[in-house]
Amino acid sequence: MISEKRTNRICFLNTYIDNLTRIEAKNALNALVKSDKSSYIVSPNTDIVVKMQEDSELKYICENADLILTDGQILVKLSHQMKNPIKERLAMTDFVWDVCDLVNENGYKLFLFGGEEETLKRAKAKIIHEYPNIQVVGCYSPPFGFENNEKQLDEANRRIYESGADILIVFLGCPKQEKFIYHNKDKYKVSVSITMGGCVDFLAGNVKRAPMWMQTVGLEWFFRFLQEPGRMFKRYFVDDIKIFKLAIENRKILK
Repeated sequence: MISEKRTNRICFLNTYIDNLTRIEAKNALNALVKSDKSSYIVSPNTDIVVKMQEDSELKYICENADLILTDGQILVKLSHQMKNPIKERLAMTDFVWDVCDLVNENGYKLFLFGGEEETLKRAKAKIIHEYPNIQVVGCYSPPFGFENNEKQLDEANRRIYESGADILIVFLGCPKQEKFIYHNKDKYKVSVSITMGGCVDFLAGNVKRAPMWMQTVGLEWFFRFLQEPGRMFKRYFVDDIKIFKLAIENRKILK
């Protein structure tokens, strides 16, 4: 069943997104933190939308999130071509600072989860450098494969729960982060969990952001590819290219 929590939820390709500006998303996040439940936010980009086509559990989890934020300029451009425009791209590398603003302004508590240990430590240091008074109450890089090890999974949930965090940012990559949140949010009991995948590498300084003009025209992926061609080739030139086939098929259905 598709979530009916948000009246701004629209159909896009064969899934759904919440059509929000960055300011509207920040306000919606704040409302979720104040609500009496364990909510979660997903941030689909081209790669995630493509993965949904072959992973029904991922698709279900994303479509039933409390907020679905569009992290992909290609998706935004496709939406305009399909006459169903998404207002704005909500890149997690930018939105993470809106989250930190919110945490800092309201005295919320933040927990950072996932990514390599040293990378996560550098990401935490960057956040604290920008917000000296921010409450980062936890920073944990679980062992590889922890989600399939009951003892390690319990330890991860325990750390998050005992921190008393209001917001959890998860840097595990798709689909691990979405599935971890969905299956464990009622155990670690944080008000809002947010998927931010590889954003941790940008925070830590491992990866550079593309120039603004490349972000604007939708070439940020290519800048990313140039930094790690061996690792990113299959994702960008084999997997993600399927988004255009999906768009063509969707147009035929709409006609």
